[in-house]
Amino acid sequence: QVQLVESGGGLVQAGGSLRLSCAASGRTLSTYVMGWFRQAPGKERESVATISRLGGTTYYADSVKGRFTISRDNAKNTVYLQMNSLKPEDTAVYYCAARRDTTLTLIPGSYDYWGQGTQVTVSS
Repeated sequence: QVQLVESGGGLVQAGGSLRLSCAASGRTLSTYVMGWFRQAPGKERESVATISRLGGTTYYADSVKGRFTISRDNAKNTVYLQMNSLKPEDTAVYYCAARRDTTLTLIPGSYDYWGQGTQVTVSS
């Protein structure tokens, strides 16, 4: 089993940038496909991005394509989400998640382990 802890959230103005980190412990991160998801108040959890076990393949939700970049450093057991050109509609709690299966998916229910989340607030 893997434990996940997100960090790097905060308050930023529209157009700004943030980098989220997700530190894993308990198991080697390279065992898992990793994903980032977000949930705004009153809304369902939605996908943001996913990355293959070795980092060679990534998928993004249409809403963040060209603005967000997911990456991983398996030697540091950490996954990152670089967020640029942030918009007020990006405001949400951001979660990282790990998936035991090797196929990539943006479906939240397909992930096995979740972090506690980090708040991102983008002011207009």
